[in-house]
Amino acid sequence: MASVSLSNLVKYYGDTHVVRSINLEIEHNQFVALIGPSGCGKSTTLRMIAGLEDISDGEVRIDGKVVNELEPKDRDIAMVFQDYALYPHMNVFENMSFGLSVQKVPAAEIKLRVDEAAAILNISDLLLRKPKQLSGGQRQRVAMGRAIVRRPKVFLFDEPLSNLDAKLRVQMRTEMKKLHRRVATTVIYVTHDQVEAMTLADKIVVMRGGIIEQAGTPDTIYNQPATMFVAGFIGSPTMNFIDGTISADATAVRLHDGGNGHVLALPSELAARVASRAHDIVKVGIRPENMSLSSRGAGSNVITAKVDVIEPLGSDTLVFFPLGKAEMVARVPPTTRIAAGGELALSVDAAHLHLFDPLTERAI
Repeated sequence: MASVSLSNLVKYYGDTHVVRSINLEIEHNQFVALIGPSGCGKSTTLRMIAGLEDISDGEVRIDGKVVNELEPKDRDIAMVFQDYALYPHMNVFENMSFGLSVQKVPAAEIKLRVDEAAAILNISDLLLRKPKQLSGGQRQRVAMGRAIVRRPKVFLFDEPLSNLDAKLRVQMRTEMKKLHRRVATTVIYVTHDQVEAMTLADKIVVMRGGIIEQAGTPDTIYNQPATMFVAGFIGSPTMNFIDGTISADATAVRLHDGGNGHVLALPSELAARVASRAHDIVKVGIRPENMSLSSRGAGSNVITAKVDVIEPLGSDTLVFFPLGKAEMVARVPPTTRIAAGGELALSVDAAHLHLFDPLTERAI
């Protein structure tokens, strides 16, 4: 069982506290994405698992065995980097087989493993080419093939698609999904791209400032964000946030919208959670896709606003508008006919409202 366990994992660079007591359990055959902004500690965490960075405190266990003091070659892991790191003077077969040759694996076994990995990655016809004769996507496949032939317990990926163009990244995401299904082993994948994390991972770990903000399935992270940071980081465009005040009977929230008087009724479950917070100020979170065009005009759960900017995307249209001090965005059908400066009425899906404590920024 290729499980990975991180216990109170800490990393200092001098006096700089980069990773702050991380605890994480990764199950066998799970695809886990570490995601967060630059400097959040995700790549450092991956490198500590790989043995490329010393651990300041805590433990890394692979299959229940503490590997803190083991060299990278002895951890039974394989890592794929952002820059491919292929040997330019070797052809594809030699690049993929080099590590096995160093380990003195018999030639027949090497050929079997390389041919098998090449077939999985659809690069069998490229085995005699040099890296300079390959496209970016083909080079990334070779780098993944070099990892696959080792048959490790754990695959580690450090932003492997960030050097590819947008169209190729989409294609490679699909290929990696297929790869994980065919090569059943544990994958830990570092990315700053929330679309990659949402589409690839079984479990997403959102990091900020060296800590884990939230870990869970893509559905949980998206629909039940634990903090404002997670809510704002996952989703494109980002979630809208606006101040609001809970009503006296705690069944609605009045938006701080510059005196327009917009009131959003709360679903019963959310109303029960704020029953003791009557008259409290909260942060109201509304995703752009949870607002739809309304023909009802002003009323409960309907926002009326003057359009500021329109961004047509083909599949849908983004409409930006101010609401009090907040800048809001709604995702509407591409057939919507409205110009900047025009009035717009939007119905808010109360079932998908999010409320956050303005001091702790945690979900209520």
